[in-house]
Order: sequence, then structure tokens, then C-alpha cells
Amino acid sequence: MGKLIKPEGYKALLDMRQTEQGIKLIKEFFQQNLATELRLRRVTAPLFVLKGLGINDDLNGVERPVAFPVKDLGDAQAEVVHSLAKWKRLALAEYEIEPGYGIYTDMNAIRADEELDNLHSLYVDQWDWEAVVTQEQRNVAFLKNVVRRIYAAILRTEYLACETYSQLKPFLPEDIHFVHSEELMQMYPDKTPKEREDAICEKYGAVFIIGIGAKLSNGEKHDGRAPDYDDWSTMGENGMPGLNGDILIWYPVLGRSFELSSMGIRVDKESLKRQLEIEGKEDREKLYFHHQLLTDQLPLSIGGGIGQSRLCMVMLHKAHIGEIQASIWPESMREECKQVGMPLI
Repeated sequence: MGKLIKPEGYKALLDMRQTEQGIKLIKEFFQQNLATELRLRRVTAPLFVLKGLGINDDLNGVERPVAFPVKDLGDAQAEVVHSLAKWKRLALAEYEIEPGYGIYTDMNAIRADEELDNLHSLYVDQWDWEAVVTQEQRNVAFLKNVVRRIYAAILRTEYLACETYSQLKPFLPEDIHFVHSEELMQMYPDKTPKEREDAICEKYGAVFIIGIGAKLSNGEKHDGRAPDYDDWSTMGENGMPGLNGDILIWYPVLGRSFELSSMGIRVDKESLKRQLEIEGKEDREKLYFHHQLLTDQLPLSIGGGIGQSRLCMVMLHKAHIGEIQASIWPESMREECKQVGMPLI
């Protein structure tokens, strides 16, 4: 179990009824804004996929998917998705989406190996989105443009929440700051990646950290990223690798950085092969998804996930994600949270 943060003097600003109304308001408003900003069409997505096709997200490569046998498929194993990072790209091809347009969907996942704390739950819900791009758009400038548009939708959602509930006061900055993970490491060489995130987010309020997955000059990664969806090895701005990153904010309720989105320009054939080799995963080239990509059956794309419960948590100034979503928590955590004024659903 992760470390529980118990903010001193915390008191929920909204009661249970207002909270549930606020969740509905935020989810409906934000997804419409996201769809408009990025020209996305809503599609229906699976809760589980067949094992062995290479479609499920491998996250950091160590998390175990929830799996079960399917009787009518000869007990073939199905896996509850970790995310839809690769499935969405198959969907873009199936729907024949043109460059400049894309799709989004409600993604629901179970991550049984998650360390539970204020931000992490067994249940993950996010807006997964994916859009078709051209070869010329596979650069850091285009990535930044998309990040700014997503952040604009977040700011509009904050304004709506604060207008609806006068007890909520806006705290997000007008602009989002960009920094490469290598630059961040050079700025704070004596800090861990998490401590660097806290420092840069406290300084700027909202940050997009570029280049997640490649090793830095100190031989370490800022954070792990699977080798077969985000392109983290292509040289981008200033000759540093990375066409992906994370949107983080400084969250005053918890006094720490807070990740809202992981996203990036996706691998093409060359970067897929390179990253599989770097990670020693060349055997994946034989899997269905990877074969489709390597034989030009899939479009170039950009995509990511935006946490639904996390966004609602921030917009409604909650201290624990369990105040937003119904999940399973250790009884000891439930009791601790209740004692400090953050009762879990």
C-alpha cells in the first residue's frame, strides 16, 4: 500500500450530493470540449481483449493483467485492458479516420498490482483518445500544440466548476510550461524523478514533461513506458529523444505534483523496431498489433489518456480519489480517511 497523504485541516468543500452532481457536470463538459478541440468522434471500446495479440497495454512491463478463460472460445484467455493505447490505433484504421481527426472513448480498467494511495486505485477510468497525423506532424512543435489545446479544455472545465460551486476557487495557471526530462534531471540532479516533478510543478503550476521512457544521461529513466505505443526514442527538440510526455499540475490540496495525462506521438515502423530492440522485446514483432504496424496497415497517430476520476478530484478539490469513485480499499485506509474528514465512497 502506498503512503496515505492526510492534509492537515482538510474538509471536503462539497457534500456527497454536490460531489455526484459535480462529477456528472465535469465529465460531460470536459469530454465535449476535448472532442471539439481535437476533432474527435466518440466510439465504443472493449473492457477486455484476447491474450497474445499484443493489443493490451503492457504499462511498465511488470503489472499483471486480470485474466479469465472464455468458455465459447475453447477457454482462450481474455485480459481486462490496462489501457487502450494500442487498440485505439487499430480502431483508427477500422473507421478509416482521416488525418486531423480522431476518436475518444471511455476506458475502464482494473490494475490489480496498483499501490493504493490518494491517487491510485484498483479501478482506472479515463478518456482514451487517438488522432491520425501526417509524417510532417511527427515533431515536438505539433505535440506541444496538442498539449496546449488539451490544457485549454482543462482550464475551461475549472472555470465551470468554480462558477457552479462558489466555495471552489481556481488555482491552475493560465499557461502550461514545457520541459524535457533530461533538462529536468540537470536542473535537479540530486532529486528523484518524483521529487523533480514536485519541484517543477510547484514552480510553474502546470507542466508537460517531454521524453518519458528513454534513458537519461545519468543512465536512468525518468519513468517507464512500454516500447510499442509512444515514440520516446526519436530525436526531437534540441536533439533529445522523445515525442511523448505527461501533463502534471501542482495540486495544493495535497501539496504535491499530480499527473492528469500520459500522451504522445505514437511509434512508426522505425521507432517501433528501435524501441523493441532497446527493451529486448523483439519477439513482439510477431504479434498481431505489431505485424499490422510493421506492414503499414495502421495510420500514424497521436494519442493519450486523461484520468476521469483524477480530473474530477482536482476540479472538486478532493483529497482522495476514493471520494470520487467507488472502489475497494483496505479497511485500515477507509478508517484513516474517515477520521481525517475524507470519507471514501
